[in-house]
Amino acid sequence: MSTYLLVHGAWHSGECWERVVPLLESAGHRAFTPSLTGHGDKARLLGPEVGLDTHVDDIVELITEEDLTEVVLVGHSYAGLVISAAANRLPDRIAHLVYLDAMVPEDGESAADVMPVTQALIDLALKSDNGWRVPPLPGLPPPSGLFGVTDPADVAWLRTTLSDLSVRCLQQPVRLDNPAANSIPRTHIHCTEGRPEGFDRRPVPATQPNGSPARVRELATGHDCMVTMPAELTDLLLELG
Repeated sequence: MSTYLLVHGAWHSGECWERVVPLLESAGHRAFTPSLTGHGDKARLLGPEVGLDTHVDDIVELITEEDLTEVVLVGHSYAGLVISAAANRLPDRIAHLVYLDAMVPEDGESAADVMPVTQALIDLALKSDNGWRVPPLPGLPPPSGLFGVTDPADVAWLRTTLSDLSVRCLQQPVRLDNPAANSIPRTHIHCTEGRPEGFDRRPVPATQPNGSPARVRELATGHDCMVTMPAELTDLLLELG
């Protein structure tokens, strides 16, 4: 039995994994899908003080409180920063890092550094009446859709799960100063369809930090592949467990 900890991206909640969890569990594995502070069942906790460090604390506390070990830690989108920092703090508890169409930071970088288009969202939030809220991205015509989701029923459901993000999440730098974390194997899963202009992905280096060749897998779907291709995503995750 493997333990999967699935971390949602910006604006989303733990609900986004609801099509993947039963598939992992039916294969005999455990799956945790927390909502980060300010999202889902924790939406009431959103405030200007919530930042990347808050979300890293969320994951570190869950791992320690549940005494999880040999964790396959999956981060979607913005959560690539979250899982990187969590692994930096608890490297001995992480068996594998999975960057699911995710931001992959270097030490000291923020989301805006990893994906410069994010700076426009920060600027809009700082100029808004409240000065700190970042609303979810709007839906676009297919093939981009709403985070890559284009089916009308799925779009309608997804909208009900989204909430604002604190600008501090996009501004705060990640801390990656623990050499022990470099030994953790990594896999990158890229969604290849419907990527909006400007949301460019960094190339994956040919070699992982642990010296092994890079592991890159692709899904021919939009960004929220856990909604659009849950079975195919689960198959890739099961390879790692």
